[in-house]
Amino acid sequence: MPFAKRWTDALGDERGSSSLEFITAGLILLVPLVYLIVALSQIQGSSFAVSGAAKQAARVFVLAESADDALARVETAVHISLADFGVESDDAHVVISCDSGSGAECLERGEIVTVTVTARVPLPLVPDVLDVDSAASVPVQATAVQKVSRFWGAP
Repeated sequence: MPFAKRWTDALGDERGSSSLEFITAGLILLVPLVYLIVALSQIQGSSFAVSGAAKQAARVFVLAESADDALARVETAVHISLADFGVESDDAHVVISCDSGSGAECLERGEIVTVTVTARVPLPLVPDVLDVDSAASVPVQATAVQKVSRFWGAP
């Protein structure tokens, strides 16, 4: 028994330290977990935004009367779709392609139009002062395909 007494005397009084250890360990584990959840939800929301933007852009493109009108409609559709989810439309990149080329040829009857929208999603809580936009952001991309109706346009 004298050995056990010396051992407890060497440790000192430890009453109340378990709650402090629990709080410290909890914070060390909880803070990264909360950040991960916030970052993943922001990326998921942005992927929904890009997907909706690509889908709407493809729809309005195939219903346009001319190539200029189609491009203006696509720009508006992408801007509105991304703004609904809080994504900056300035960071978005839109690519429109079809089998026959681009422009007015894409609006021919039966043509298949592919619209790809790409955006970069900044990670939360990264300050702009660091100037690490490309490293502290995640690219999200979506593609939508629409077919120009064979009944669309002039007879």
